[in-house]
Amino acid sequence: MSRGYHFISALILAFLLITSTVLAQAKLPNAELAGMIAKELKITPQQATGGAGALFGLAKTRLKPEDFSKVSAAVPGMDGLLKAAPKASSSSLGSLGSALPGQAGALGAVAGQFKKLGLSPDMVAQFVPIVTKFAESKGGAGVASILAGALK
Repeated sequence: MSRGYHFISALILAFLLITSTVLAQAKLPNAELAGMIAKELKITPQQATGGAGALFGLAKTRLKPEDFSKVSAAVPGMDGLLKAAPKASSSSLGSLGSALPGQAGALGAVAGQFKKLGLSPDMVAQFVPIVTKFAESKGGAGVASILAGALK
């Protein structure tokens, strides 16, 4: 009887763990994108969601409203992704980073947000191609090009 009880207990525990994982992912604004980033970069789905949200937030500030609308329409859960990003600090690093050319601009602008997520700021460069490729898969090359231009 004891062996059967332990087996049933283990099954219940496994079910609860799987259910809680599924529910946690279901609460993500875009579980597909979060899963892709988390798997590729070996981070949590919550970190992936916050990092993607930080990049989309950066794009929103750099794009014309009509261009960001195209990106937003292509990426499911955009509002939730933007809300998942930690608040950007008004530190000198952020403003300095926005003035830097190339990838350093995107890195500097969201470095503080990545730090708040427990991510290394140099991971920004690893996020950009994944987020851009995802946008392309959902909205086409035009949307990907708009987003990539904003994240340079």
